[in-house]
Amino acid sequence: METQNPNPVSPSSSPPPPPSLPPPPPHEEPDSKRLKMSTTTSDDPNTTTTERKPRYKRRKVAILFAYCGVGYQGMQKNPGAKTIEGDLEEALYFSGAVLENERGCPNRYDFARSARTDKGVSAVGQVVSGKFYVDPPGFVERLNSNLPAQFRIFGFKRVTASFSAKKFCDRRRYVYLLPVFALDGKAHCEGVKCLECLENGWRVYGAGFEGDVQSGISSNTSCAVSDSGCLDNGNGCKDGLNSESLIGEVQLVDNSSDLSKTGSDVEIQPDILSNTLSAVSDSDGKVENIASLDNGNGFKDALNPESAENSSDLGKKCDDNSGLDAANGGIVKENVFSYDDEKRQRFNKILKQYEGTHNFHNFTTRTKAADPSANRYIISFSANTTVTVDGMEFVKCEVVGQSFMLHQIRKMIGVAVAVMRNFAPESLIETALQQDVNINVPTAPEVGLYLDECFFSSYNKKWRDTHEEVSMKAYAEEAEEFKLKHIYSHIASTERKEGSVAVWLHSLDHRRYPDLRPEEKSEANEVAIPQTE
Repeated sequence: METQNPNPVSPSSSPPPPPSLPPPPPHEEPDSKRLKMSTTTSDDPNTTTTERKPRYKRRKVAILFAYCGVGYQGMQKNPGAKTIEGDLEEALYFSGAVLENERGCPNRYDFARSARTDKGVSAVGQVVSGKFYVDPPGFVERLNSNLPAQFRIFGFKRVTASFSAKKFCDRRRYVYLLPVFALDGKAHCEGVKCLECLENGWRVYGAGFEGDVQSGISSNTSCAVSDSGCLDNGNGCKDGLNSESLIGEVQLVDNSSDLSKTGSDVEIQPDILSNTLSAVSDSDGKVENIASLDNGNGFKDALNPESAENSSDLGKKCDDNSGLDAANGGIVKENVFSYDDEKRQRFNKILKQYEGTHNFHNFTTRTKAADPSANRYIISFSANTTVTVDGMEFVKCEVVGQSFMLHQIRKMIGVAVAVMRNFAPESLIETALQQDVNINVPTAPEVGLYLDECFFSSYNKKWRDTHEEVSMKAYAEEAEEFKLKHIYSHIASTERKEGSVAVWLHSLDHRRYPDLRPEEKSEANEVAIPQTE
């Protein structure tokens, strides 16, 4: 018996539909991202957006600049002293190149200098390097605005990360502006007080006298008795002691109101016009005849009546090239010292002895002869050109070397000037460069010295394809303008006001520098000044 299915399925019926899925969630718009920086404000006045300062990266750069060294105690930073680096570091901080936590800590930003200049020494092509924030544009202008007028930042160059202004500097060129009269052996002689020094009231420390320049002199405005019975005019030219010229000097004495005293008062007697030369009397009226005077080269010239028959002969002894000027009443005409070809060749010959590798322990301080750092290499040393600044002529003494020690260039100039003035023999330089010889040499004033340029030849050659050249070529005109306006003018004005070189020349005496005495000179050949009661 068959049973029937209670729920029969017809063949034409379809399967039941699957269960329905839940509807998808509604689409929501994502929140807008907050901008990292905003340079605008919202339209809503109640809503403001704060501006965030842009963050700049450090750049390793070399800064090229110039400065006049007057009033500074040198380049290197020294606590308690006014230095070039001290003012430069402060300017870097206020210009935004250095962070506040790095202020006064140059090691943190890899600071280095290419040369250290001494007190009062200027520079035209100084270079320092470090990691600075030089962005945004206008870094040079910001830096100049935070420095005194005697500074000038020319620009900066992007350099490699390993660059150091000290280690990568191949050569350094210094220039010493030397007044032409310094090479004249008859100008500002030792032991003699000249007219220029007297008129300016410069304090002269020379042989046989010390203190104010007027002390012990016959007149405050007249020039002193010099070698061979002549009056030194302060420029290396002499006036003969004829009656007319001496009367003129006496008239100057009458106009003088102040006369320094050394032991006893001295004055020129107007009625004495003989060729006893000095006509100097003490307060008791007793006339003294000066028998001899040192001529500044270590030799004595007799000045008594037997040594000269008349005053015109004395005038000719001062300068063989002197002539009589008829328009001036027969007074001896003064000839100005000239740096001609003959003197240029001789001075260059003297300077050339420094070239090469030598031991310069006698040309610096606090360096022993056995110290390897005393050996320095001088590439070239010459004095071929002259410049005239404010009517004063200077010789440009250019020296190029790998590096220099403290006071080295100034002492090299001092010895060269002493040799040129015949105060020391030419063999002195060769002797002073020997390691086993210790001598005391003169040091020329610092005012005429300046750093002209630093060279990075090896670095520029190696990285010429990827980095800028570190040199002063792009700033040559600006550097020359700064040099003339600030450095040259300062050197000339200082010489006129203070007579730094003129006063220094008076200090070249053999009592202070006995090692500079010529070998052929002996005391037996000297004419001694007789002692007067």
